[in-house]
Amino acid sequence: MVHTAQYLAYGLRLRVLKPHVPEVSLARRERRRCHGGRRGVPEPHRGADEPARAALPHQPARRAERRAAAQVDRHHGLPVRVGQVVNIKAKVNRAFNSSMEVCGVGIQVASEDLCSEKQWNVCKALATFVAHRELSKVKLKQTTPQTEEEKTEHSVAAERRRMRLLYADTIKDLLANCVIQDDLESRDCSCMVPAERTRVESVELVLPPHANHQGNTFGGQIMAWMENVATIAASRLCRAHPTLKTIEMFHFRGPSQVGDRLVLKAIVNNAFKHSMEVGVCVEAYRQGAETQRRHINSAFMTFVVLDADDQPRTLPWIRPQPGDGERRYREASARKKIRLDRKYIVSCKQTEMPISVPWDPSNQVYLSYNNVSSLKMLVTKDNWVLSSEINQVRLYTLEDDKFLSFHMEMLVQVETIQAFLLLSDLLRRPEWDKHYRSVELVQQVDEDDAIYHVISPALGGDAKPQDFVILASRRKPCDNGDPYVIALRSVTLPTHPETPAYRRGETLCSGFCFWREGDQLTKVSYYNQATPGFLNYVTTNVAGLSSEFYTTVKACEQFLLDNRSDLAPSLQTL
Repeated sequence: MVHTAQYLAYGLRLRVLKPHVPEVSLARRERRRCHGGRRGVPEPHRGADEPARAALPHQPARRAERRAAAQVDRHHGLPVRVGQVVNIKAKVNRAFNSSMEVCGVGIQVASEDLCSEKQWNVCKALATFVAHRELSKVKLKQTTPQTEEEKTEHSVAAERRRMRLLYADTIKDLLANCVIQDDLESRDCSCMVPAERTRVESVELVLPPHANHQGNTFGGQIMAWMENVATIAASRLCRAHPTLKTIEMFHFRGPSQVGDRLVLKAIVNNAFKHSMEVGVCVEAYRQGAETQRRHINSAFMTFVVLDADDQPRTLPWIRPQPGDGERRYREASARKKIRLDRKYIVSCKQTEMPISVPWDPSNQVYLSYNNVSSLKMLVTKDNWVLSSEINQVRLYTLEDDKFLSFHMEMLVQVETIQAFLLLSDLLRRPEWDKHYRSVELVQQVDEDDAIYHVISPALGGDAKPQDFVILASRRKPCDNGDPYVIALRSVTLPTHPETPAYRRGETLCSGFCFWREGDQLTKVSYYNQATPGFLNYVTTNVAGLSSEFYTTVKACEQFLLDNRSDLAPSLQTL
C-alpha cells in the first residue's frame, strides 16, 4: 500500500503546496483567477442544496490499471494553503475479484499549521481501482477486517459497489418513470441563460512535466484542466466567482500520453436553487496520427456561488437546448436524487439506533418525552436549506451524517388552535393525505398521547402496502412564541405484530408545528427524518422528479379551510 498511498497523494494534489512544480503551479494560478483567490470550499452541510458526497479523480498506475474507471467519493472540509502540512491516510476497505475500494471512510486528508498548531480535516474520499497485468485483470487477495470499524466499512463497500454497477440503469429508470418538476414560480425567469452560452472548449498539449515516468498523463493534471473549463462554464451562468463543491462520476476510460492533444469540453447541464451541475468530458488525439478522438475522461462537477456570509446565492434558471441539452438537463436532476440516495442508504450509522421502540407503560413517559423533544430539536436546527418554493409552499432539506430530513412549510388562513386540533386527529388524516389509506386508534394513552395503526398504500415498486404503529404526542405551547406540536414516531406493540399482508414501515421523527402569524393566519410546518424505507420517495421529491409533496400539502391546506368550523368533539378539550 506504500505505492498506492504515494500515488493517491498525487491524485489529491498534495503538491499544491509546492509552488515550483510546473503543472500544479498552472492549476493554482487558474484556480486563483477563477475563484478570486479563495482556496478550498466550505463545509458540505452548510447552506448548499447538494449533498457533500463527490468523486475525485485518481489516475490509476497505468500499466496496472490503464482501463480502470477510477471513481472516488469526496467531500471537502476547510481549505489548505501554501506552507501548511497535509497528512494523508489510505487503506483498502475491501477487495473484490478484480477491483478494490480504497479507504471507505475516506482517503482521509488532514492539515495542520505548524505555527498555530491547529489541525483540521481537508476532505474524505472513496476510490475504486482495477488491477491489470498486461492484457488481463489480476485476481486480488481478499482482505480480512479485524476491528468493528473495518467490518462495518467492509460491509458497506459491497453496497457501494452494487450501487456503482447499477448506476446507469438507475438513471434510465428515473428518467423513464419520473416527471421533472421545476420551481420556476420562485425564480426570476427573465434571467434565463441559454445553456449553449455556458459552453467552453479548450485544448491542452500534454508535455513531459504533465506525465509520469511511463509517459502517461497524471490524473491530478487532467482534473486541474477539467476544473478550469468547468469553472469558466459555471461563471458564464452566474456571472460571479463560483466555488467547486463536489465532483462525481469521474471515470478514467483510457490513458493519454506525452504529445497528445486533450480537448476539454464543459457546459452547464442544470441549475438548481443554489447549485449548478457542469458536465465535463475530455477527448484525446495525436496530431497527424489519429483520425478520431478518444474519449478518455468525464465528470460532473457541482458549483455554488457564496455571498459575503459564505451562504449560497440563488442562481439563474438555465434554458436547455432541444435534444441533447434537454437530456442532460433531466439527467442532472436524476443524478441529484442519486447523490442523496447514495449518501444515506449506504450510511452505516443509520443502524446505530433503533427506530421502532417497544411500547410499555413503564417507558411511556420517556417515549412521549423523547418523541416531542426529538421533533423540537429537529425544528431548531439552523442549517435547513431552502430547496424549492412553489406557490408559497416551501420545501427545506437538512443533511447530517445520519439522516436526510425534509420540512414543508405553508401559511393557512385559519386560527392556529383550529389547525392544531384538526391535524391532531389522525383518524381524519385519510381525508387529505393519500399516504394514509386507513387509521385505527389502538390505544388512547392519555389526553395528549395516543397510539395508531396506519395502513399506507405501496410506494414505488413495492408489491405490498405498508403499515405503521405510530405514537402521536400532542402539545400546546408552554410559553408565548412556542409552537403547537404534533410529534410522531414508530413503536412496537405485541397486539400488532408484523403480518405477511403488509410491509412494516417505520418513522423515527416526524410531525407538525404550528405558529400563529396573525388573526386567522397560521404557519403550518411538517418535518420528517427520512428512514431507509421512505428515502427513495423523499429524494425523488427533493430532486424535483415528483410533485407529490406539493400536492399533499395543498390538500392539507384545503382540508383545514373546509373544516375550520367543524372540529371533532373529542378534540375540543385539548
